[in-house]
Amino acid sequence: MSAATKLLQSLYFEVIPMKGFEEKLNVLQAGDRVGITCSPKQGLQVTLDTVAKLSDRGFSLTPHLPARQIMNKQHLREILSQLTDSGISSIFVPGGDLDEPMGDYDSSAAVLRDLAEMEHPFTRIGVASYPEGHPAISDDILFEALSAKQGIATHMVTQMCFDMPVLVKWLSEMRDRGITTPVWIGLPGVMDRMRLFKTSLRIGVGQSAKYAKKQKGLIGMFLRSSTYKPDSLFKELKPVMSDERMAIEGLYMFTFNQIDNTVQWSQEQIKRIQ
Repeated sequence: MSAATKLLQSLYFEVIPMKGFEEKLNVLQAGDRVGITCSPKQGLQVTLDTVAKLSDRGFSLTPHLPARQIMNKQHLREILSQLTDSGISSIFVPGGDLDEPMGDYDSSAAVLRDLAEMEHPFTRIGVASYPEGHPAISDDILFEALSAKQGIATHMVTQMCFDMPVLVKWLSEMRDRGITTPVWIGLPGVMDRMRLFKTSLRIGVGQSAKYAKKQKGLIGMFLRSSTYKPDSLFKELKPVMSDERMAIEGLYMFTFNQIDNTVQWSQEQIKRIQ
């Protein structure tokens, strides 16, 4: 089995807990990886409640626990207790989108340090990574953060990126500098082009938003198709998928709850490879 096929068969589907999204999970099978996001607007408890609600459906659930929404050590212990009750063994700990922390934690590294001193059931702990940099954090600090998390984090997930050469260059540099943490590559799922375009400009930092704006102008986007598929990104990533040094563990799909379209896309890609 090729490296590309293996990655396609073990996708990580990110979903947003909002009204009606549970029904969209019906296209997935038991054992499929599902990440449950957490926004400042909805709050962390919504994510925890969603995980509890879905815990009997057989998915491999990964709740997102933004550091800046965790109040203190006691709150962290309460979160661990709830997730233990839900049978969760995997978490993702980003810094979070809040400008100011709600409590004692201002970074995911701080949460991981305390987590390492507590009893917990987690065998998988993911952290965020930024191939194109971060608008509020220098590249040196981002590198230092990834370095500090090695040994605690089991994997890192890259921010959604439209420019694979930039991502591959960044990943190669991280490996050269001693970051060996396996990586899940963040790719946009299949979705409406206008929605994706707006989202990329909202969350995009560095070259990717510029690349999307330059290469996928709105007129061209709609002339070709109203639907975006990550075919070209997947193709550009293929040459390094089997590179052990790069340690690409999986593909992290930003579905924006259009899960069925992304599942269909992955099945089409597998057929092409075979």
